[in-house]
Amino acid sequence: MGQKWIQILVILVFYQQMASGAEIKAKEGDKVEIKCVPAQMSSMVMWFRVLDSSNMEYIGSFDIKGNLKIGTSLSKIFSNEKMISNILTLKSFSKSKDSGLYICATLVKNILEFGEPTQLSGVTAPPKAITTKPTVPTTTTACVCNNHKQGGKSDMFCSLIILGPLAGGCGLLVLLLIITTLYCNRRPRTMPPGKQLMTNRHV
Repeated sequence: MGQKWIQILVILVFYQQMASGAEIKAKEGDKVEIKCVPAQMSSMVMWFRVLDSSNMEYIGSFDIKGNLKIGTSLSKIFSNEKMISNILTLKSFSKSKDSGLYICATLVKNILEFGEPTQLSGVTAPPKAITTKPTVPTTTTACVCNNHKQGGKSDMFCSLIILGPLAGGCGLLVLLLIITTLYCNRRPRTMPPGKQLMTNRHV
């Protein structure tokens, strides 16, 4: 990479600002086919990309049959299976790593001839809709002491509970009255002294 490559990179920076070409929007992990036909064909086609982060990267050089002649570490993420049709294939798109301007060029008589550039960018995923479950109002049910179906039985039971002690109390009073009466009848009467003397006189 001598002065010639530095000049190429400088030209690419200016070319990115001036040129307008195709635009491709891709999703994460998509396989992307980028087509670029140089203005004049030569024995070798060079591919470059200028990322959105302003990093300029050399992808590789291919002959007219699509075979890779000069490669870099980037050659692993690309496929040249359709390079004979001037199509460079990105195997798996990453928005943060692969978004930018892709362009090809040939060197003809020491003149760099560019093809039409392609702007590759990622698709902005729509925000996920947040679904909220509707809150169901809670209602409190009043406590029902007696079941409607058993209303008659419960009323009778309540009456028995109330009348039972009353009847027992009345019976106890009657029993005490009887006992008191019997006790009073069996007790001997004491005669007053005056009446005892009168009875003795008659004798």
